[in-house]
Amino acid sequence: MDLNHILSQLETANEGDTEELLHRFNQENFQTFKFDPKEEALRSKLCQSVLVVFRKPVQPSCQKECLETLRILSRDKHVLAPVATREGMLVLSRMAGLGTGQEEVDNNQRGSSLSEEEQRVVVEALKCLCNVVYNSAAAQQVCVDIQLARGLCASLHSYSSWQHEVGLFILRLLFLLSALRPDVRAALRKDCHAVRLLTEVLEHTLDVRWVSTYEAACPDPQALPLPKENNERAMEALKALFNLTLSEARNEEDDHQFRLIAAILRHLLMLKTETEEKTEEAHSHAVNLLNNLPMSCLDVLIDVPVQGGQEKYGGKNVDVVQVLLDFMEKRIDKGSNYKEGLTPVLSLLTEGSRCHREIRRYLKAQVLPPLKDVKNRPEVGSTIRNKLVRLMTHVDMGVKQTAAEFLFVLCKESVDNLLKYTGYGNAAGLLVARGLLAGGRGETQYSEDENSDTEEYKSAKPFINPITGHVEEPMPNPIEEMTEEQKEYEAENLAKMFDKLSRQNVIRPMGVRPDGTLAPLEETLCDPPEENSESDSD
Repeated sequence: MDLNHILSQLETANEGDTEELLHRFNQENFQTFKFDPKEEALRSKLCQSVLVVFRKPVQPSCQKECLETLRILSRDKHVLAPVATREGMLVLSRMAGLGTGQEEVDNNQRGSSLSEEEQRVVVEALKCLCNVVYNSAAAQQVCVDIQLARGLCASLHSYSSWQHEVGLFILRLLFLLSALRPDVRAALRKDCHAVRLLTEVLEHTLDVRWVSTYEAACPDPQALPLPKENNERAMEALKALFNLTLSEARNEEDDHQFRLIAAILRHLLMLKTETEEKTEEAHSHAVNLLNNLPMSCLDVLIDVPVQGGQEKYGGKNVDVVQVLLDFMEKRIDKGSNYKEGLTPVLSLLTEGSRCHREIRRYLKAQVLPPLKDVKNRPEVGSTIRNKLVRLMTHVDMGVKQTAAEFLFVLCKESVDNLLKYTGYGNAAGLLVARGLLAGGRGETQYSEDENSDTEEYKSAKPFINPITGHVEEPMPNPIEEMTEEQKEYEAENLAKMFDKLSRQNVIRPMGVRPDGTLAPLEETLCDPPEENSESDSD
């Protein structure tokens, strides 16, 4: 449809003609996401014309068509000036049933008392707000000015009566506002108690039933998967909670709230959704949120006295740790998007292992069991250890460091133990970064090591190449048949080549300082050796 024609018709159209005209426009542009830049001015005028219609007492069916038009237009961030005003945002907020700092809206406006047509108006208004807030910095500022966050939090009180799409887009709008405006997060946390409210929404959506303070009832294995609609709302609530828990400022009340969240996330990780893809998505959001919580709160994941645990792990229940380990292996097997998809769960398991002995012991048993076969390189094979060792030389620095740190922590930050499982070549990057090239341990204190070497490993240990981490086939000695003069000649040639490359700055000879850090060779030769005053009993 020609926009000039629509604009001219709207000037004189009655309610019925307006509804029919915009309905046709909506039908034609339902799947339009790219617009003609030459018509920006016309689309902006159409936004203004739609807002004018809202000043008239029109029926919900006409309001719905107007909002659909506005939603389509709001996909273009260049035409939102008429909407991203105080008046425009207040109109949309009112139609979405949201109160602001200036006006209150009856929560029943979102409840079951509304007709189906009126419900559609609320949903369309919320969709418009999501688009406008996402695409317009000016609209975001207006939201702050009119205190829309307060209205969103007020709406959370009536979550039990939400129609699905209403709840979904209220949560999405809260997520967008907290993601795009960091200054709003503090107000949401302190003034609106949004973390507590969102936790209650999540608890209700996942149908959590408590059997103790921080333990939810175990999901029934025969129960139906989490319904699609509940899963969608839960994901939006998790994303909003992620934004609101980014702050490091915490108190005792927060600690209780975080433990509740951790318990709910444990429940979520043990649930199944309608598809494996959706289950993995849910687990991904749960992992992201767990990373924001204090690591001391992760004891809630394994301390479930009603369900019980395993004696060899101090009576702790490690079922959810296995779920996280399975999730991590799936992300490794995908072979792509490691930065966003894999590093969060690796970081979570690393820090969880640092803080909780039982988590580390279980993961060590699964990831780094006692070595038996040392004929193959550590990075060759299909075990989870092989996959993680391969990541230690990944091209992405963040992925490489996170994988190496995880294995290092499982080895109680002992260089000798790490090299046993990975070989020096794979571990060199971590050792350089940590200043541990000379050996030793990290800074974290762990319990005494237990000797878990198998007889197979003990017998093969003298023949293991420390660089590659495996027993190599005997290689012929290239200088075995040389005379002493030939050996001396080749050694001199090699020294000259190194000297030439060094002078041309192609290479730079390096050495290891007594503290385990790398330095230019001339510096390390000048450093006096430090006295080894005490030895490591481990």
